[in-house]
Amino acid sequence: MPTLKRDGLSSSKRVSLLPVGPMVEIFKAAVQRGASDIHFKSGDVVRARIHGALVPLTQQRLNGEQVKQLAMKLMPHDEDRARIDHILDYDCSWGLPGLGRFRVNILRQRSSFMIVMRVIPIEIPNFEDLRLPPVLREIADYERGLILVTGVTGSGKSSTMAAMINHINATKPMHIVTLENPVEFLHRDQRSSITQRDIGTDTETFMMGLRASLRQDPDVILIGEMRDKETVDTALKAAETGHLVISTVHTKNAVQTLSRLIAVFDPNEQEMIRIRLAESMQAVISQRLVPTKDGMGRVPACEIMRVTGTIRDCIRDQDRLDEIFDLIEEGRSQYGSQSFDQHLMDLVKSDQVDFKVAKAAANNPTDFDLKMNTFGGRDTGSGVMAEAETAPGSPSQDLAGELTEFYGS
Repeated sequence: MPTLKRDGLSSSKRVSLLPVGPMVEIFKAAVQRGASDIHFKSGDVVRARIHGALVPLTQQRLNGEQVKQLAMKLMPHDEDRARIDHILDYDCSWGLPGLGRFRVNILRQRSSFMIVMRVIPIEIPNFEDLRLPPVLREIADYERGLILVTGVTGSGKSSTMAAMINHINATKPMHIVTLENPVEFLHRDQRSSITQRDIGTDTETFMMGLRASLRQDPDVILIGEMRDKETVDTALKAAETGHLVISTVHTKNAVQTLSRLIAVFDPNEQEMIRIRLAESMQAVISQRLVPTKDGMGRVPACEIMRVTGTIRDCIRDQDRLDEIFDLIEEGRSQYGSQSFDQHLMDLVKSDQVDFKVAKAAANNPTDFDLKMNTFGGRDTGSGVMAEAETAPGSPSQDLAGELTEFYGS
């Protein structure tokens, strides 16, 4: 059995102390390097996702008992710890004073435990911190309606919604109710009063929490995710009755988002849902995180659809949905809308993102290449990202070197 060399204790004696010993140093080092996630898996080294790449933090592999004991330390409830041998999937949050909070997912793979921890900063981010387009401030100022933040897992949706809630909290005297699984960013009351409810702890389900929230005098309701027909229907009712509803959907762009929401309903209900969406939808913000040119971080590329009268007509007519792509681009100067490709062009021209990286992320790479050549600003770069991953002093090598003292070679 491998040993932890820091204080000479065997792993069988150290596992109960993991969260207050070497593991704390791992958390600190990972957060300091800008990690978004940390992975603990039986039979593997500790890994972290840093600037989009999954890199090793340690040299020693963890054993199954170590990961299990860490999982028990992260679980907030005694009854869950008592049934750990029967748990297959488990979500919770966990905080380390002075460092931050983590969204925790505990799972089984090959009959052993694995833990994935998403890093949640202590400070609530603002739009400038996240390098989001300024128009999001205007969108967050809507009094009512439905705003959706979409993108794949790990695209920064939670951070963007936290920035929107932070803006409302700092500027308006409102009651904000959030329904999250689990609660991530902890908001302090400023001009607004914020009620944060954890699914499974403070309320049983998103659906029950959402229905109850309508009786809690809310002005703004944040829903962690719209997963089913009932949640979508109730969210629309909340928007229709004068509330501002902010939520997420795992979709790539605005048109796919609309199609997905309509598709969760039965065919005989879809015409009415199109009408309701057309009346209630205010904006869709779709995000992708793109590596920066210097290889030291990622920046969001955003498609922003602000719903205009013409777009409302397109939502009502299923045969006109594809027209929305062009309307988003055409509405840039007047409404602040933008397509992914328009934002990627801006990021290349401002020297934040390498041309090749932007082209690969574009909706239509060939069209993107043509537009960049036509309007100028093309810079193919010099492979900064490739060099950053292997050069001495890169995050992977620094972390492995600093943490070797805690683990055997």
